[in-house]
Amino acid sequence: MNSFAGRKPLVVGVAGGTGAGKTTVARAIIEAVGRERVAELPEDAYYREYQHVSETERAAINWDHPDTIEVDLLLAHIQALLAGHSIQRPVYDFAAYARAPETITVESRPVLIVEGILLFVEPRLRNLFDVKVFVDTDADLRFIRRLLRDVRDRGRTVESVVSQYLATVRPMHIAFVEPSKRYADIIVPEGGENHVAIELIRSAILHSVQPE
Repeated sequence: MNSFAGRKPLVVGVAGGTGAGKTTVARAIIEAVGRERVAELPEDAYYREYQHVSETERAAINWDHPDTIEVDLLLAHIQALLAGHSIQRPVYDFAAYARAPETITVESRPVLIVEGILLFVEPRLRNLFDVKVFVDTDADLRFIRRLLRDVRDRGRTVESVVSQYLATVRPMHIAFVEPSKRYADIIVPEGGENHVAIELIRSAILHSVQPE
């Protein structure tokens, strides 16, 4: 257990569409604050367990719908970290569309960054964030980044990425992700390329976690 002299960790939510540059913004915050002072939770580690269905059925699931996130577990882990406890974060195997057997230990730190496309859709999650950042990037750039990432890192084919984007990613972005932007405290246009916005966020968060 780590209490940071009784101070509750600062919780930063970084949301935005797939490929928007959320990870770039999160990394900038980590660089400013110091990796040893930051805990990270990726929302996509909390996809529900679908081992009970076939791999073909898992591949057909609409992974961009809010119902695919195990929100209760994510909430429980955030609350535990806020209380100064460590948690066992799930690991998701994107190639198999299933959770991996191993977990990752995450220790409580002065800053907690939670990153994901659907973070601001769920009111219970929104209420836990001290700072809500929405990374806003043009759809064509987001699609290109997702295509490259999924083919390179997740074992997908170009055809499967395009099919999934048209069938679920784009419609769910319009239905859920884009409307959730109105809950953001800070909107970062141009994603990770907006160095001025990123520097302002870094400075504000660094100031908020400085010892009094």
